Amino acid sequence: MSTARTWAVALTGVDGHMVEIEADFSNQTPDFKIIGLPDKSLGEAVQRVHNACANAGLDVPRRRLTVNLSPASLPKHGSGFDLGIAVATLAAGGALPSRAIRSTVHIGELGLDGRLRPVAGVLPAVYAAARAGFERVVVPHANGPEARLVPGIEVRTAASLAEVAAAHGAEVEVDDVEPVQGPQRTTAAEDALDLGDVVGQDEAVEALIVAAAGGHHLMLSGPPGAGKTMLARRLPGILPTLDERQALEVAAIRSLSGEPVTSLDPVPPFEAPHHSASAAALVGGGSRVVRPGAIVRAHRGVLFLDETPEFQRVALDALRQPLESGRIEVHRTGFTASFPARFQLVLAMNPCPCGNYGVRGAECTCPPIAIRRYAGRLSGPLRDRIDIDLQVARVAASRATSGERSAVSSDIARARVNAAREAAEERWRHSPWQLNGEVPGARLRQGALRLPPAVRGPLDRALERGVLTLRAYDRVLRLAWTMADLAGLTSPGAGEIGRALFLKKGLLA
Repeated sequence: MSTARTWAVALTGVDGHMVEIEADFSNQTPDFKIIGLPDKSLGEAVQRVHNACANAGLDVPRRRLTVNLSPASLPKHGSGFDLGIAVATLAAGGALPSRAIRSTVHIGELGLDGRLRPVAGVLPAVYAAARAGFERVVVPHANGPEARLVPGIEVRTAASLAEVAAAHGAEVEVDDVEPVQGPQRTTAAEDALDLGDVVGQDEAVEALIVAAAGGHHLMLSGPPGAGKTMLARRLPGILPTLDERQALEVAAIRSLSGEPVTSLDPVPPFEAPHHSASAAALVGGGSRVVRPGAIVRAHRGVLFLDETPEFQRVALDALRQPLESGRIEVHRTGFTASFPARFQLVLAMNPCPCGNYGVRGAECTCPPIAIRRYAGRLSGPLRDRIDIDLQVARVAASRATSGERSAVSSDIARARVNAAREAAEERWRHSPWQLNGEVPGARLRQGALRLPPAVRGPLDRALERGVLTLRAYDRVLRLAWTMADLAGLTSPGAGEIGRALFLKKGLLA
């Protein structure tokens, strides 16, 4: 009996779990079985490994082979285990020295010709291996740049199984093969989106800066052509750039989504799913392998839902829990996948289905019941989680054609946002939070940060009249603290409370 062991990684969400691959030959009827909760694609590794070994010039003994993936209780998905299974099989059969593979992690899919094909999720897998204390990982050639983004671990790349076997000490001829290339990132080149291009929306521009400074969620309501989409697409440009840890989180999510990752992008992501997207497309899902949804891909960035009332009600309500917790858990039979989902939500909606309700000089053709039904597609609990609810009007023709640009460019706005965030980080440096939009309301209503009665008076009266819920009360406080940071104040005054009340509910203090 001959047994060999090596390692691979099973991904559950963005979390990687080390899997020990054991291969054992026994003197029974020739067979090849994989045990340890493999899925269908992993079960098909039997034929891929067998043919790849034969075509690489590496013989597998004709005996009963059992491959165990431990821990057996952890579900394993995908073809990324192929390379580890092949290496353990060859070592168990004597073609490789067993000692050479025991402390190495192997990730990759095998082609029938023995070439290594890239797989999704290499970045979080290599990160999990480094965190578990492994010093070496072998990945397909196309996944090399992505794997090398993880510090503290040696990354070896290979184009074929024969190349991996030779590196471990096997006596095999390594042919010069063309490495399999991964998918190329095809993104259309976009001109820089500058906030200075926005004309005649000074109030909306200021609200956008407040949202960026405090990490607040924003809803823009107004007729078509008012500039709602234009404003939303310029929000990432005034957000601070991502630090290395945050950029690594975003890159890991891109890797899980199957996108090519070659470097860490410091620009916050921007996701704008179509209004036909289902709840699973927004929050993530899948029957066997759970893929990240739009809210996960927007982690550390912006999720923009244009024509919000056109989304399914169930899809919109699925956002409520992630907005509070910053995470989404997708439950499936036998396992739960957890993803980070700390994003800024920007909603845009028209006043009615035709878009002309309440617009001066335009005629609305919608019956009253249609207008009420349209507005009612956003549930009260979801609206309550929005910090800024701003009405946006169309720009006058004379101003739109004058060539006038906004006095606030993206560079100026980003400088104000960075200064405000630095003030907030200083305030919360001994707490788990960094942004005002993340702070629990109880922390602002009690203790040393509790505002004097004279300052919070309008807010208390709105709560007593039932105009505000307690959650909305807390969100107004967060907005007021962000405005104080933008103004360079140590705490909000009556003016900041009044302005925050207006942005949240359109109320005048």
